Amino acid sequence: MENILLTIFDICNFGLLVFLWWFTVKNYKTLPQTIPVHFDFDGKADNFGSKKYSFLMPVLLTVFYFLFAFVVRSPESTNFPVEITKDNQDAQFLIMGVFIRWLFTLVTLIFLNSQDYMFRYSFDGNAKPRVPMATAIFAVIGSLIVLFIFVGIFK
Repeated sequence: MENILLTIFDICNFGLLVFLWWFTVKNYKTLPQTIPVHFDFDGKADNFGSKKYSFLMPVLLTVFYFLFAFVVRSPESTNFPVEITKDNQDAQFLIMGVFIRWLFTLVTLIFLNSQDYMFRYSFDGNAKPRVPMATAIFAVIGSLIVLFIFVGIFK
C-alpha cells in the first residue's frame, strides 16, 4: 500500500512538471519580448527581462525534480531530526519519502502559480496571482510543522 501511494505521488509530480513545460511552451510565442521576471511584496513587477526567462521556472523545477528523486531513492544519505535506529528506520524513511514528495508538489504549485502570474502580468499590469504568495509560504510552513509532529510521534 505504501508503494502505491508513493508511486501515485511520483506520477502526479512528474505530471505537474510536464504540465509546467507544456504551459510555458504553449504560451511562449504569445509573450511580449520583455516580461516581468521579479515582483516586489505588493505584487508589482520591479525587474524585467527577455521572454527567454520564461523557461527559468521549468528548468529549475526539472533540476529540483531530479534532486528530490535522488533524495527519496537514497534516504540514508539525508539528515533526520531524530536518530535512525533499526526500530524506527522504516517509519522515518516512509515519513521522509511522503514529505519530500509533498514538498515537491507544493514547490511545483508555487512555480505554476508564479509562471501563470508572470504570463498574465505581461499583458495586464493589474493582474493578481491566483494564489497569494503568503498562502503558499504558510502551506510550506504548515507542512513542516506536521512533519515534525509525525517525526516526533514515530521516533
